[in-house]
Amino acid sequence: MEKNTRSIRIECPKLLITRNESDLQWLIGSPFFPPLTIISTFRCIHSNSSGPDFPKESEEIRTLLLKGFDVIGALIVGKSDPEKTAERAVEAARKLKKLLTGTTKLENEETIGAVADPDTGDIRFFLSETESSTNFELVNPVSYGDNPEKFVWESGCLLLCQLPIKLPVCYPANKPSDAESIFSRAIEAVIAKFKDPNVVYLVKASNRASLDVVQPVILSGSELDFDAAVANIELLDESAQNSGKKLLRCAHFCLKSKSTSQLLSAENADIIQISVLLNRSEKSPKCSAPAVEYFPAMDETRLLIVDFKLEVLCYAVQGIPLMHAISKLIIPGLIDQLISMKKMNLPYLLTQHPELHPYHFCPPGIAHPVTVIYELNYGETEMKQVDARRSLHLRLGLPFDRPLLRIANSLDLSIKSRSSNLSTRKAGSSLLKDVHIGIPGSGVSGGSVSLVQGSYEYYHYLQDGFDDSGWGCAYRSLQTITSWFRLQHYSSVDVPSHREIQQSLVDIGDKDPAFIGSREWIGAIELSFVLDKLLGVSCKVINVRSGSELPEKCRELALHFETQGTPIMIGGGVLAYTLLGVDYNEATGECAFLILDPHYTGSDDVKKIVNGGWCGWKKSVDSKGKSFFLQDKFYNLLLPQRPNMV
Repeated sequence: MEKNTRSIRIECPKLLITRNESDLQWLIGSPFFPPLTIISTFRCIHSNSSGPDFPKESEEIRTLLLKGFDVIGALIVGKSDPEKTAERAVEAARKLKKLLTGTTKLENEETIGAVADPDTGDIRFFLSETESSTNFELVNPVSYGDNPEKFVWESGCLLLCQLPIKLPVCYPANKPSDAESIFSRAIEAVIAKFKDPNVVYLVKASNRASLDVVQPVILSGSELDFDAAVANIELLDESAQNSGKKLLRCAHFCLKSKSTSQLLSAENADIIQISVLLNRSEKSPKCSAPAVEYFPAMDETRLLIVDFKLEVLCYAVQGIPLMHAISKLIIPGLIDQLISMKKMNLPYLLTQHPELHPYHFCPPGIAHPVTVIYELNYGETEMKQVDARRSLHLRLGLPFDRPLLRIANSLDLSIKSRSSNLSTRKAGSSLLKDVHIGIPGSGVSGGSVSLVQGSYEYYHYLQDGFDDSGWGCAYRSLQTITSWFRLQHYSSVDVPSHREIQQSLVDIGDKDPAFIGSREWIGAIELSFVLDKLLGVSCKVINVRSGSELPEKCRELALHFETQGTPIMIGGGVLAYTLLGVDYNEATGECAFLILDPHYTGSDDVKKIVNGGWCGWKKSVDSKGKSFFLQDKFYNLLLPQRPNMV
């Protein structure tokens, strides 16, 4: 039956449709969004002969999904009866949600069952209004949002709670098997404390880019509301701001106005910092000395100290009252993360404890952050960590040749880094990016264009007030190449300065110490040494005897851009350029090279750079018979290879 009064809204760039029949994905929404709004999808990666492995799925998604987001349905790829397939999807989604919420019955919760055709990719959405309902209604229309980040962050904010815990566990030396149950009871005692009336929650803004001074607010456990369901919480408008701290909105700690140029994203979101404190003295008018209680052990006892570093990130809209943000988002988040870490510690309780740390990521194609707990006892290149990241890439639909979930690419939520507004050159915020976008075509008739993949920053002479005119072009090309590896998340190494480049060459024994601080040129071989030392990137070097032979390499260069996608350095004599692409007609041999020229000495003005020819297409031979590359010069081409890594 079709229901025309409702509609599905999809606010994610893509649903992870595959040709694998019975492939299942969890549809993610939020109680803060309009009903039936899909913000992302997570692929189901654990299954058995009877269907999804719900305990494994719930355990991983509980960690991954921020509080403030929910599973609102499921999508199954299949060609069988759509309504029966939708029924299976709804049943799976409800079963997962029960495990995630710890409930046995879902009251009046609409659930989406989607069915995708593996051949065409067409998706039909069905709706089940209640758990007891036997009707599955086809929902039309389906609308697609064009700016998911704006949808999520225009009125959204992040709640952050960092809580280190050192948990002592005493167990009898003659009965170590009791340690596990004693540890579990200690965890339960900590969980109970989160709702204790004597626990207080200190709330403050962690990033203010204005002159407004917002005083911290303290809420005690007795002032929180643990009964209301998130979906039933009344969002408040500005008129409620003077209603007392219990009804104080999250918006109180967010910027009142934002620059129109400020990007709406998780990286730029308002963050509200929440600290957990224990108030033992309450408001006692009497002064008293602290008391120490002594409980002697009857038998020989062993003491374990288990370290937890909880870091919970939650999503909320600015209209939610603080008391609900803490009781319905932060506290459940702390409890879930503590239980997850407890399970990870249990097998090693009496041996070496794993060093666990939560990290938060916002990978491309997903408008909201996800949380991952990494075991730091293992290095990032060890197979246990690599396998963990591969599993996450599979679940999130991320490519397997991009290191998007390495620690270096996690969100930096520290107050210091956010308040600095990334003003330093090493953060790269003031450099021009991707200046080739939108430039006129090459003029090659019938050519095939192959371009650099991803973003880079434009480095050229005289930047940062450093005069390298006449000798620093290869250094600048190297900086542009390094910026590409940073912006594609292959490396967290800062773009090196001229002196740091020289120091690297001295460190590996290629140059004498006197080279540091000099104005000596470097070429393709030196660049390959530096990329290998600083980034672990290997390079291919192509030698060309003259500029007239460069067109013969166009097919090889096109293949590089299509498979590797990295910028190329071309060096000839004392000149170096950055190559961003080729336009090549294989039938006629006509070709053009997209050159980014590091010899530019002006201001960072894109129009001036493009109009001046500092970024543009250079034909092998122009209409006047002239070539950009000198015919009698020997050229080296440095082709950095993209690491195949997660």
